[in-house]
Amino acid sequence: AWHRGFVEADLILGPFADAHLERLEEPALGHFEALLDQPDHDLYAWIVGQSEPPAHFDLPVLALIRQFSFEARPARADLGA
Repeated sequence: AWHRGFVEADLILGPFADAHLERLEEPALGHFEALLDQPDHDLYAWIVGQSEPPAHFDLPVLALIRQFSFEARPARADLGA
């Protein structure tokens, strides 16, 4: 999750994985892995709300990533990110 090649996605998915991966159970863990298999730009757009994900990816784990992303945004702003 940390080294996808698209820095913006790395900065969301890496910390998310660090914070939540141990607590994810099936099927959420499988859904997370399926999301990681998607193109970086598509996944990032789904997370930040630039586009809607296909229905089969619009699952609770994506909502959890979105929530994590928006909660982390003020902390990144404090760091100048």
